[in-house]
Amino acid sequence: MTGDRPVLDQVNLVVRDMPAAVEFYRRLGVDIPDRGPWDAHHRSAATSSPIDFDLDSTEFAAKWNEGAGGGAVLGFKVSSRDEVDRLHTELTGAGYTSQQSPYDAFWGARYAIVEDPDGNAVGIMSPIDDALRSAPPM
Repeated sequence: MTGDRPVLDQVNLVVRDMPAAVEFYRRLGVDIPDRGPWDAHHRSAATSSPIDFDLDSTEFAAKWNEGAGGGAVLGFKVSSRDEVDRLHTELTGAGYTSQQSPYDAFWGARYAIVEDPDGNAVGIMSPIDDALRSAPPM
């Protein structure tokens, strides 16, 4: 990460049918391992790419994005928790729509989502602090 410039590091694809999505991406050649009890709602591809590719069920996406409506979320990593709040304030102050106000997410990061001019979801995430992790909402 360079200074305070956001770095694209994640794509979350919100899917209606997790088994069908996993089958499709596996047929495409994406390595999506079976990992356990969250497999029905969250799957992470094993990649050598610096960009994470995750599949999230619509039900699970609603737990971390109150404005979730399906589609993809482009995730940008920023340098600090404060930078998440600053960028969210700057973007919404410029008239862009917030889908998810900044909050301390269960996985230990500060996180927010705004919409780009075409309504695409853009996540802004701080580094993860393991001390701030908690159980995912049920």
